[in-house]
Parts: sequence; structure tokens; C-alpha cells
Amino acid sequence: MLPITKWEPFKEIERFFDEDFWPSLPKISWDLATDVYRKGGKVFVEVNLPGVDPNKIDISIEDNYLKVKGSREEKKETKKGDYYRKEIKRGSFERVVLLPVEVKKDKAKAEYKGGVLKVVIPEKAPKMGKTKKVKVEVKDEKAKSVGRKSKK
Repeated sequence: MLPITKWEPFKEIERFFDEDFWPSLPKISWDLATDVYRKGGKVFVEVNLPGVDPNKIDISIEDNYLKVKGSREEKKETKKGDYYRKEIKRGSFERVVLLPVEVKKDKAKAEYKGGVLKVVIPEKAPKMGKTKKVKVEVKDEKAKSVGRKSKK
């Protein structure tokens, strides 16, 4: 007699997408895990880029988006079939990140250490404009009379 077990449909879905369920399919995207945070009037963006030549990383900021582009070169690939798995991605990549606030693009700095690219950008001070009073123009005669005191 078989034991009674509870059917958990969501576990079946998780199992379907599990890496071990599809061992022959390679992962199709780069792992460009990114952290974005603010601290002390600056925006910090950290991107995992292990094995990438820092001299081949292109960073730009446009319309409050940070774009990181580059490539990871192939290290003399062996085509003899000695590999059991080949999952380290090579070739070009690009990651675009929306920045949480307006920044001073010309003051951005970047460093690459331990396979992590760290971009630090000072925040722009919010624009504080002058207050302008707006007068309400009355178009309806009934509305004009509501505001008047009656003379008796």
C-alpha cells in the first residue's frame, strides 16, 4: 500500500523550472546581478562582472539611465568535446539600470574590484523654485454672487 501524500502543485512548477530537471539546456543569459542604493547624497550601482577585463567596460549615463556594456573574451576554446558543462558566458553584454533620482552625470566614478563594478554618482539637489500664486478667474455670475456680501 502506498502512503498518502499531499499534492502540492506549486512544488511541481518549481521542479519543472529547476536546473536539474533540464540538465542538457544551457542557461541563456548573463548573470548581471545588480544592486542599486542611495547613501549620503550619492547613488551606488554595483554589477557582478567576474572575469571581465575592466578596460573593456563601457559606462554611460543618459536620461537617468546607467548603461554598462562590455564583453568577456573566450580563453582559447577547445572544441574536442572534453567539456561536460560549459555555462560560463562569453561574448558581449549590456545592462541598463534606471537610477532612482537625478544625478550629476559629469561627477560619476567607477571602480572594478574582485569581479564587481561599482559606480558612484552624486545626486542632484532637487530644484526648489519660487512659489507662484495663481488667481482664480470666475466665469459664472452665480459663483461671483456667492462670494459677495449682500447690502441690506
